[in-house]
Amino acid sequence: MSSNYSVTTSFAGEGLRGCIRVPGDKSISHRVAILGALAQGSMQVRNFLCSEDCLNTLRAMQQLGAQVLPGDAPQNFTLVGTGMNPTAPAHDIDCGNSGTGMRLMAGVLAALPFTSRMFGDESLSKRPMGRIIAPLEMMGAAIRACGSKPGCAPLQIEGRGLRPVHYDLPMASAQVKSAVLLAGMLCEGTTSVHQPAITRDHTERLFSHFGIPYSVSEDGLTVSVQGPAVPQARDIVIPSDISSAAFWLVAGSIVPHSCITLEGVGLNPTRRAIIDVLLRMGADITVTNVHSEGEPYGDITVRTARLHGTDVRREEIPNLIDEIPVLSVAAAFAEGTTTIRNAAELRVKESDRIATTADNLRRMGGCVQEFEDGLAVTGGAPLSGTELPSYADHRIAMSFLVAGLASAGSTTLRDCENINTSYPGFEAQLRSLFR
Repeated sequence: MSSNYSVTTSFAGEGLRGCIRVPGDKSISHRVAILGALAQGSMQVRNFLCSEDCLNTLRAMQQLGAQVLPGDAPQNFTLVGTGMNPTAPAHDIDCGNSGTGMRLMAGVLAALPFTSRMFGDESLSKRPMGRIIAPLEMMGAAIRACGSKPGCAPLQIEGRGLRPVHYDLPMASAQVKSAVLLAGMLCEGTTSVHQPAITRDHTERLFSHFGIPYSVSEDGLTVSVQGPAVPQARDIVIPSDISSAAFWLVAGSIVPHSCITLEGVGLNPTRRAIIDVLLRMGADITVTNVHSEGEPYGDITVRTARLHGTDVRREEIPNLIDEIPVLSVAAAFAEGTTTIRNAAELRVKESDRIATTADNLRRMGGCVQEFEDGLAVTGGAPLSGTELPSYADHRIAMSFLVAGLASAGSTTLRDCENINTSYPGFEAQLRSLFR
């Protein structure tokens, strides 16, 4: 998509129908790029998310010496690892818009014997990195945040030998947990992380896939890794991203006469809160053809349903954080009020997603109350299409294009090139569902 690219949607009165496969999981793609690049041997990677964010992480690992050999499609390739013997990057590492890429790679770079520097775009340069700097410095890392805002990128990292620690996460964050565990994989001894709530466990599942010794406490809240460990390359197929599927789960629920099937979607228990909350709201969702090995996945079919409001539970928030903007859209079309609290993390995403979600809902005529840590959305009033900003945030752009499908008139989202950071091909798949 070119700069200033806008997308318009309008009421899909005849429904959305079809069968699509959304792109590969973003969280898993980042981690496969990092662990596969450090691994001993070569591996076939299939259904990698070829978004700007994940490609930036893959290119960063190529700067450290990994090789990427093309396959039969851009999302399929051979990744040749460095055997845990990476080389110093020849130039600064561009993380683009990806907080995940920067935070996870910081854990690796802090333990490697050279100096590196990571930077990102204007949005990434405003997002907090102190949350990963603090535990990595406890391990002996030397990291300097060089941004105009305290604790923000660019990050200057002087690699050195680290020591294992036990770290109590002050917030439920899979990114911070993973940064510490990746650093622990590279140092001598046992590194453990205790989390206040269970967060997405893709790093742990990939540790198992790559043969890295780790353990999880019985309550699932403490994760430990034994280092140093060398990942062993093994072929992998990445499931489709449930966070991307969420846009169609909401669209299929709120647009009359719709029936959409999504193939091969990841069903990791730490990621499927969007399904659980929508079902509680009365959504008509069925899951079939489930495969449970490694990362579970299956096919999801959603049909139009009459939704009602709900209270999103505190323990659901960490595993629903990326889907809250589009869930808020669903709430605007539901009867009653949906309350979302304990989500202050949304304030420091690509945009302040509490403020930007509330603002765009109000522009469309929605009834929304904004809190410091969330939203209360009261549905029932019809929304009207209008021209909206995307706030340089891919999830805001896609969420309100979905809202436009069930609103009176046309809805235009400005500056939609940001959608490519997570969902290349979104507009084409949207058009394919019109019947």
